[in-house]
Amino acid sequence: MKRRPFIKNLGSLSGALTGLSFLSFPALGSEKEKSLKLIKSFQETQPVFKFITASDGHFGQPNTDFVTSHQNLLAAIKRESDVDFVVFNGDLIHDDPVYMPEVKKVYDQLTLPYYVVKGNHDRVSESKWQEIWGQPADYFFPFNSKQGVMILNSSNEAGDYRCVDLEFLRLGLEESSKLEQVFIFIHISQNDWTRHGVDCQEVLDLIASYPNVKATFHGHDHDVDGLMWDQKKPYFWSGHFGGNWGNPFPSYRVCQVDESGKVTTALKRVSDGQILNAHSV
Repeated sequence: MKRRPFIKNLGSLSGALTGLSFLSFPALGSEKEKSLKLIKSFQETQPVFKFITASDGHFGQPNTDFVTSHQNLLAAIKRESDVDFVVFNGDLIHDDPVYMPEVKKVYDQLTLPYYVVKGNHDRVSESKWQEIWGQPADYFFPFNSKQGVMILNSSNEAGDYRCVDLEFLRLGLEESSKLEQVFIFIHISQNDWTRHGVDCQEVLDLIASYPNVKATFHGHDHDVDGLMWDQKKPYFWSGHFGGNWGNPFPSYRVCQVDESGKVTTALKRVSDGQILNAHSV
């Protein structure tokens, strides 16, 4: 476990680097070349399945222009083509429950399906969450005959950081075990490899035990926007698109699957859609 402090620093460093052009770092050599190849691969993919995930809008946070940040994200999403759905991965609002119906009105401007993940600043009861969004905080479903989606709650009405419900996760993974690919969305990282993660080894072990879990996506850490691995499973972050701290570039993540089942994903800047990093898993 002595490696974790290094990993935390690396996560913060990667978040800072991705805000700059790869061409600004000629000393990176082969790493720069690899990054550019991954970006090209992402751009050339013809997806048969594609989704967007964005996190930490913090609608209603004082002293922030949360209305503009949300409209900017919606404009960026609308520029993307062939998107099957969007996942807003937690911290939809900033503490005050009065803003939850308001942010729903904003999301409802989208013309494609979307799903929501409960974050630590989404301080409403489970019953209120269900009433507003029409979906439970813990939720799994097959999106089509090949891909499944699992949404897991990692907080509560008090805003505590928590491990997800292990039994619900086990049930969902078992129910989804015949699908080719499953994508998991959890606001708070279930490992303390970031400054704001929690140590939930049983969750990581369970995810690792199902071969069809293709990737897990987190929010919460506004200054982390890359990839980390545990037991050969990839965990992705998307930075943030709202709030008052973190990376200086609001961002969102696109994930796509081609006919062969290959998954590529890219972090994009909200303002202009520029790819900041890309990965293949």
